[in-house]
Amino acid sequence: MKIIRTMNKIADIGLNELDKNKYAISDATDNPDAIMVRSANLHDMDFGYKLTAIVRCGAGVNNIPVDACAEKGIVVFNTPGANANGVKELTIAALLLASRNIIGGVEWANTLTTDVAKQVEKGKSSFGGCEILGKTLGVIGLGAIGGMVANTAKSLGMKVIGCDPFITISAAWHLSRSIAQAVSYDEIYEKADYITLHVPATKDTKGMINKETIAKMKDGVKIINLSRADLVNIDDMKEALESGKVSAYVTDFPTEESINCKGIITIPHLGASTIESEDNCAVMAAHELDDFLQNGNITNSVNYPAISLPRSGGGRLLILHKNVPNIISQITSNISAEGINIDNMANRSKGDYACTLIDMPELASDKLIEKISEIDNIIRIIKVN
Repeated sequence: MKIIRTMNKIADIGLNELDKNKYAISDATDNPDAIMVRSANLHDMDFGYKLTAIVRCGAGVNNIPVDACAEKGIVVFNTPGANANGVKELTIAALLLASRNIIGGVEWANTLTTDVAKQVEKGKSSFGGCEILGKTLGVIGLGAIGGMVANTAKSLGMKVIGCDPFITISAAWHLSRSIAQAVSYDEIYEKADYITLHVPATKDTKGMINKETIAKMKDGVKIINLSRADLVNIDDMKEALESGKVSAYVTDFPTEESINCKGIITIPHLGASTIESEDNCAVMAAHELDDFLQNGNITNSVNYPAISLPRSGGGRLLILHKNVPNIISQITSNISAEGINIDNMANRSKGDYACTLIDMPELASDKLIEKISEIDNIIRIIKVN
C-alpha cells in the first residue's frame, strides 16, 4: 500500500478519488511515497527515501524545491487550469475595483450614522471612476487563466491585446479570434489602459514590472497582478503611484511593503480560494498522482517530461535519468543481457532531464535494477507493479 502525506487540507472530493485499498492517506507520516500540497512551504523539508512524487493542488510551485526534487528523482506535478475560472472571475473583479473606488466608497458609507441618504447623495461624487467599456486591456500571458480573462474582457466590450511568447496550440485554439496579438510586451505597455499579468514567477519574469517598463506605459495605467508578488518591483510601483503614472495597482499578494498604501488594493490571495477551484484542483491532483503511482505515467509535471504508455507487460520500469546520449542503449543492453524481451517502451526528455518507460513480460529482478542503476546519469528507477 502506498502512503500519501497531505501537507494542507485537501478537498475530500479529491481524496475520495484515491482507492483506499491502494493508498493510506495521512497528514503526519514521515516517509511517504507521495505528497499532496497546496500552500505549505516544502523548501526546508527533509524528504524521505521513498518519496517519488509531489503534487501541488494549484498551478504555482514556488513553495516546492523543484530543481532539487529533479536531482533526487522526485517528480513534481501541478494542476494547470483547474482553478482558472476562479482566478479569471477575480481578475474581472479587480478590473472593476481598479476602475471605480468601490472599496473607498464602502468604507466611507460605513462611517455614516445620521441622515444617511442625504449624505450619500452629497458625498458620492468623491468616489467616481471610469467604465471599462471601450478601454484597452493588455494581457501578458495567454495560458489557461490569461486566455479566459482575455475572452471575458472582450465580451464586456473592452479592446483586448495579448502577448505570450510561449503560448501552446491548445491555448491558442481557445482564444477568441478578436483578441489582437501584440508582438512584444512593449507593445502592450504602449497601448494598454489596463495591464493584467498571468505569467509564472521565474528568474526571467521577476520584477518585470519596474521603473523602466512602467515608463513605457500610458499615463494613468491600471495594473492587475493576480499571479505572483515577485513580478512587480513594489518600490518602483509605489513611486509610479505617487507620481500618477500608475493610477491603481491591484494585487492578490499582500506584503509588508504593499499594504496600507494609497493606490494599492491588496486582496488576501483569494484567486483560487473558491469551493469549486479547490475541488477541481484536488480531483486533478488525485488523478495525476494515481496514474503515476499505479502506471508510471507522468502528466503535468514541472520538472520531468510528460510520458504515457498503455500497459502491455507483466512488469514496468520508470527510469528517471539525465538527458544525455547513449543512455537508452545502455539500459536496453542490460535488459537484453538478462534474457528479457521489451514489450513496449517510451522515452521523453525535457531540458536536462528525461524519463523512460519500459514494459517487460515479467517483473524486473533486483539484480537487473541494480545493474541499470549503476549506469552513469541514472537518477532513479521506479518499479511499477
